[in-house]
Amino acid sequence: MTTLTKLALGMMGALRPKPAAGDSATAIVLPPPAMQGGLPLMEALAARHSSREFARDPLSMQMLSNLLWAAYGINRAGGGRTAPSALNAQEIDVFVALPAGAYRYDAAANRLDLVAASDLRSVTGYQDFVDEAPLDLVYVADHTRMGLVPVAQRESFASAAAGAIAQNVYLFAAGNGLATVIRAWIDRAAIADALGLTHDQQVLLSQTVGYPGPAG
Repeated sequence: MTTLTKLALGMMGALRPKPAAGDSATAIVLPPPAMQGGLPLMEALAARHSSREFARDPLSMQMLSNLLWAAYGINRAGGGRTAPSALNAQEIDVFVALPAGAYRYDAAANRLDLVAASDLRSVTGYQDFVDEAPLDLVYVADHTRMGLVPVAQRESFASAAAGAIAQNVYLFAAGNGLATVIRAWIDRAAIADALGLTHDQQVLLSQTVGYPGPAG
């Protein structure tokens, strides 16, 4: 679907997911993440960049598990995460849009739980490359977890937390031969509708991840 077509559908409130490709498993149990390997930090920082060319090849379950753990996994006793959040609210949920469905990442169980049995990739952004890349991440803030944060500051606090997660994804991608790009030009209402979000949940950003394409 072209960018212009998506824009037109978005203006009409008619941007919708595609049917799922294959069976939508209710849950996907991920293999334990490998917490070693990849480039050293300084080399990953030097290699970090945005890419908009993606191969269609899917990520292996091991690579997906490693990616999600790096993004926002539990890295120590007590449930601490690889990315910070103010007051340890952990208000961000990471949703994964795959061809077979959209899933919420459960870091404690290292599992993906189905939230929509349809292909949401094309809904996660206006750019045409999001349709065919193997996965798109969507960062959603749950304001019910931010009771100690003043209402007027919740969006900025949550956006900072989502940005930290996105940078983790960038560094993991740079260190492990993947391509990625963060995206704020998105139809948040269409994404929220497709994911079945409540009024307390706010779509913040999307991020495409995959293997580099020809010019990636």
